[in-house]
Amino acid sequence: MVTDTYLPVLIFILVGSLVGVALFSAGSIIGPRRPNKAKLAPYECGFEAFEDARMKFDVRYYLVAILFILFDLEIAFLFPWAMANDQVGLLGFWTAIVFLTILVVGFVYEWKKGALDWE
Repeated sequence: MVTDTYLPVLIFILVGSLVGVALFSAGSIIGPRRPNKAKLAPYECGFEAFEDARMKFDVRYYLVAILFILFDLEIAFLFPWAMANDQVGLLGFWTAIVFLTILVVGFVYEWKKGALDWE
């Protein structure tokens, strides 16, 4: 019967939802409430809110974020390759080496351009 197959999944979802709601409620009830002007002010992207829209801003914030995403994706691509290293053979190995070389060249370029300097 279908309910035998999905019953553990349904129980898992139900228990997870109950634990989540219980923890959220406990934090709302027990947690301290000390609001001040700084805590209640909107904050987004490392910039003060409600300033001139034409102000100059530091692009390095976004460059570091892009570098983080780049190297996060590198791990996402390399992990399956490492798990299947026996099956991919020599062609898979050299494909991964080319992939890593392209990433290293991009990283060195960013480094030389000063994207990682916070001075």
